Amino acid sequence: MSYIDGFVIAVPNANREQFIRHARTFDPIFVEFGAIRVVECWGDNVPDGKLTDFRRAVQAKENESVVFSWVEWPDKATRDAGMDKVMKDPRMNAAGDLPFDGKRMIFGGFAPVVSLPD
Repeated sequence: MSYIDGFVIAVPNANREQFIRHARTFDPIFVEFGAIRVVECWGDNVPDGKLTDFRRAVQAKENESVVFSWVEWPDKATRDAGMDKVMKDPRMNAAGDLPFDGKRMIFGGFAPVVSLPD
């Protein structure tokens, strides 16, 4: 079964196009090193919760949108090897300034337990 790396970030609305360019430049590196696909989703319906929510999780400001992204890998072994290569790839270091505050990014690796259709 596949393995998923998930990410949630706050991106200034003014940086939307810059974020998309950044993703189009760097997401192919993940695919090059074994990812099945990379998905970047701009928040469209991200409600405020009573106890917690996506906006609070990344301390999104009024002028920021929440971006939910994931990288799908065929399995954890491919993910571990691929992420190691991604992190060491000099192209990733050449990213320059990120179009978002990386300190407020939340991320994690996930082993799917249900996947439809299978």
